[in-house]
Amino acid sequence: MPDHTPTPDTGGDYNPRDYPAVAVTVDIVMFTIVDAELKVLLIQRGTPPFLGQWALPGGFIHPDEDLADAARRELAEETGIHQDPGHLEQFGSYGDPDRDPRMRVVTVGFWAIVSDLPTPAGGSDARNAELVAVSEVESGRIRLAFDHATILADALETARSKLESTTLAAAFCGPEFTVSDLRKVYDAVWNTELDAGNFQRKVTKSKGFIEPVEMPPARHGDKGGRPASLWTPGPAETLSPPISRPIEDQSPPS
Repeated sequence: MPDHTPTPDTGGDYNPRDYPAVAVTVDIVMFTIVDAELKVLLIQRGTPPFLGQWALPGGFIHPDEDLADAARRELAEETGIHQDPGHLEQFGSYGDPDRDPRMRVVTVGFWAIVSDLPTPAGGSDARNAELVAVSEVESGRIRLAFDHATILADALETARSKLESTTLAAAFCGPEFTVSDLRKVYDAVWNTELDAGNFQRKVTKSKGFIEPVEMPPARHGDKGGRPASLWTPGPAETLSPPISRPIEDQSPPS
């Protein structure tokens, strides 16, 4: 545990007990795609407050713990998932004084992508853990504890924006995938339906986004059509040019 004894560097008159107690937590928004539908990992709280209500996995950090390490630990403890997320990124902090009825709690939000998520199981102070369609939360059919609906909405917008300018969409896919698989990622995250031909031209011309997998030559006498080309993630981290999200029609009905 860190030693907070005053030193000449911290000031001899500094005493941490002179300041109000504030706790720090982490909350994790883990996205995956199942059957072409964007899903988020939720836990059902097993302790008050919000007993029995759905929430994001997360919890209090340990005094000697890095924030990202705390996120990984809480994810494993509450959902039984020990798999390291393919992408784990801090995206925001939330400190409304009344966000937690127990005490003043500031939480740091992380979002993660996993292409093939194992079956979650509740653990620690989580009664249950499930993959839930993001649309169920966006529609209000599932209500989340604390301010977790806001945190999820912010993470979702972060993910949607990142898909425009970075190569993170490939993190939703397996090691090898088709262009159609990749397009379904954009369709699921953006909640849209992209034109297949235009999408293929864009992603294959984006330098370093995806790279073709060498396929063995077809054997003489093989029947059936030509199999779809397989691709792997390329070395690029940003898209050039970016892939723009379709603009939603905001005009009133005629």
